[in-house]
Amino acid sequence: MDLSLSHSIIPTPIIPHNKSHTFNFTLFPNFPNSNSQSKHFLRKPLISRQNHPIRIRAQTPNVNNNNDNDGFVLEDVPHLTNFLPDLPSYPNPLQNSKAYAIVRQTFVHPEDVVAQKVVVQKDSPRGVHFRRAGPPEKVYFKSEEVRACIVTCGGLCPGINTVIREIVCGLNVMYGVDDILGIEGGYRGFYSKNTMRLTPKAVNDIHKRGGTFLRTSRGGHDTHKIVDNIQDRGINQVYIIGGDGTQKGAALISKEVEKRGLQVAVAGIPKTIDNDIAVIDKSFGFDTAVEEAQRAINAAHVEVESVENGVGIVKLMGRYSGFIAMHATLASRDVDCCLIPESPFYLEGRGGLFEFVEERLKENGHIVIVLAEGAGQEYVAQDLHQVDEKDASGNRLLLDVGLWLSHKIKDHFTNFKKMAINMKYIVVSAVNAWIR
Repeated sequence: MDLSLSHSIIPTPIIPHNKSHTFNFTLFPNFPNSNSQSKHFLRKPLISRQNHPIRIRAQTPNVNNNNDNDGFVLEDVPHLTNFLPDLPSYPNPLQNSKAYAIVRQTFVHPEDVVAQKVVVQKDSPRGVHFRRAGPPEKVYFKSEEVRACIVTCGGLCPGINTVIREIVCGLNVMYGVDDILGIEGGYRGFYSKNTMRLTPKAVNDIHKRGGTFLRTSRGGHDTHKIVDNIQDRGINQVYIIGGDGTQKGAALISKEVEKRGLQVAVAGIPKTIDNDIAVIDKSFGFDTAVEEAQRAINAAHVEVESVENGVGIVKLMGRYSGFIAMHATLASRDVDCCLIPESPFYLEGRGGLFEFVEERLKENGHIVIVLAEGAGQEYVAQDLHQVDEKDASGNRLLLDVGLWLSHKIKDHFTNFKKMAINMKYIVVSAVNAWIR
């Protein structure tokens, strides 16, 4: 955890086939802002927030690029010192921690960066780099002057309460911050006066519960009202836990904070079990989602194996990416077909899904299909004559592709192939699973 906190930390969603090898970070990594412009340091050295130049070392000259720094690019995030350059800095309280005193290198060096791509060619440019996350030697807040707040927005995800607990305990135990507020009910809680005092004792066992201790909601984002409330309450650190829509709201808050010249750090903590966030290895909740998905797959396999011509469809989370479906499929070994948003599929004709299902039924007598919720949405919309709709957070409302596919398969084999099909449809959400 880092009390110097970047002004805003906004993740960039990606899909599996675009995901680069990534690295482990601390709780609040410095994600690149998808709307920010890359800083190309081709003519001058990079100056860190401690005013030390970051030296660019290139052992082998790039034959395709005559620049001295060999194509080094820093994709940085906004920081308080960008618009408040005269902010004083203070020694990090971690240097007095007994737990950290035995660590050989307690703090992240200001010159540390992390490469976006691990594998590069010998003569290629060095490429995009990111700030390495972690505690710096200097911070920009005095512990006794910090008033922090935490808010959770959007849908549920395994591990939200654990994140809330770690923020509270980390701020209090590691940094000596005593004034921490919980904003209840999402963004609306800022201006509807719904708050609670958070202490390590208050959050002691919340990690054992599901959902979110602070409650959540979609929408309700009014930037001016939120920042007015932050200013009125004297809050200077804002921790926002949420998905893509929530982080867009966090970006708007940070821009308004900058516009008003407030010393307020806004930290966006990406909440998604889909694991479709750039730069990090795994988002919190992903492992739990894969584990629960395997249980559903196992249940489907038992069901369809016990009947003649059993067809089991398991619909898993994954709006735009198929990480959960893919990892659960690889782990279970009972899946015959995995359908994800990144790979288009079709039903009829040679090489279509119907042909594959028929072959498996003839060979094994049953089949298990894992389906990410975002796969095949265009087919469902076309078939049902639906137009794109969005929820209060701005996310596309997904149609029930699993139910649609179940009817399509059953109708095809019953009406055209004259085969009796025993269909089992299992839906796994972020909260539970149900069988139809």
